Amino acid sequence: MFIFTLCLFLWSWLSSIHGLEFRYHNSREMEQYLKDISRKFPDITHLHSIGQSVEGRELWVLILGQHPREHTTGIPEFKYVGNMHGNEAVGRVLLLQLIDYLTSRYLNDPLVTHLLNSSRVHILPSMNPDGFESSARECTYTIGRYNKNGVDLNRNFPDVFESNTDQQREKEVRAVMDWLKKESFVLSANLHGGAVVASYPYDNSNGGSELQGGLSISPDDDVFVHLAKTYSYSHSEMHNGNSCYDSQGFTHGITNGYYWYPLPGGMQDYNYVWAQCLELTLEISCCKYPPEAHLPDLWAANKPALLAYMQQVHLGVKGVVMDSYGKPVQNALVEVEGRRNLCPFRTDRNGEYYRLLLPGNYTIKVRSGHIPGHKTLTQTVQVPYGPDTFSALTHNFLLQNSDYSSTATQLPQSCTTLNLGIQESDSATLLPSVFTTLTLFLLQRLLMLS
Repeated sequence: MFIFTLCLFLWSWLSSIHGLEFRYHNSREMEQYLKDISRKFPDITHLHSIGQSVEGRELWVLILGQHPREHTTGIPEFKYVGNMHGNEAVGRVLLLQLIDYLTSRYLNDPLVTHLLNSSRVHILPSMNPDGFESSARECTYTIGRYNKNGVDLNRNFPDVFESNTDQQREKEVRAVMDWLKKESFVLSANLHGGAVVASYPYDNSNGGSELQGGLSISPDDDVFVHLAKTYSYSHSEMHNGNSCYDSQGFTHGITNGYYWYPLPGGMQDYNYVWAQCLELTLEISCCKYPPEAHLPDLWAANKPALLAYMQQVHLGVKGVVMDSYGKPVQNALVEVEGRRNLCPFRTDRNGEYYRLLLPGNYTIKVRSGHIPGHKTLTQTVQVPYGPDTFSALTHNFLLQNSDYSSTATQLPQSCTTLNLGIQESDSATLLPSVFTTLTLFLLQRLLMLS
């Protein structure tokens, strides 16, 4: 451990002298940089590809954390995605700078150390490398926006408000959808350019009850507004709401996506509805592809916001749902009273749930999703502000056998047509240890008897 710490210190010192250049790295250079970082920091990083672009470029994701190669019970999964539109290049640069910042300051900077010790961070610097390679260095036009097939990737995801589930998905979109099946992400943001504002769901509507006063309101609107303001007010200018001379004003520097303009097939709505991952769309530069001389200032403006937003992964409550034998239950429904999500939030393959909630008292109802014979469990919890301590409230649920034979809970058809990767078989590769499970079980029993 001493040698590892010494190496990190030396690398931090060297990075403070040299650092990552503020310029646009092409796909080959970006790949080499990510491989170099992964090799230099093998204990806190893991590099892998989630798929390929149409032209065969790898979609590289770097994972950072104490246990980068596997999920750890109680540690939330967070992600940043950049360069979805190939000509919106600032996000790509900032995410590479963020990687450099996090790796060079781990164990030296308390905030960075807490972030990487308490969460598992996934960074996809470029979702559309083909578009980036074909982009023109200018501010407003669309050259390079689309992928090689001429498709806008942010209009190509399944949309709960539209009948587009049979639409052909682009390779880059399918890669992200498969990624969401494999990782239980809790919080996310995708970085765009052309404005300076934090946009939150819903992006679309079909004129139902979600449409209120020109906004398309989600059940977690209060959380989304808080998340958007967290980024906006941590940014040096975004909260002013008028950073770009040719754009409309945004109160507090935030906007409901639909209120700004309806967007069918968007990635942030897909994350929220089907992957139970709350995601924002961050517009971070007036110019989509600004001169490289502007990049240091853009990094300085966004760095505090990128870090503050990551910390919000610790909002609310988390825990494990167990059956009467103390075994984690996957696919259990975890519903917060007063929040009727289009697709109910469920436990993952490890029996874990995460609900981002603002401080307050909440009544939570837990039902076994696919195993009949368990009672519905309803409990009230008092949720503190978790980001200050880098941990959401931990509250486990122990289901009890019912006196009568009940049927399994049926999910809405729109939530089951798209496989989320929650397997029905016992996929215990990432389950907590037997000791941990038994300890939780015994504690719950003792509390019931006391």
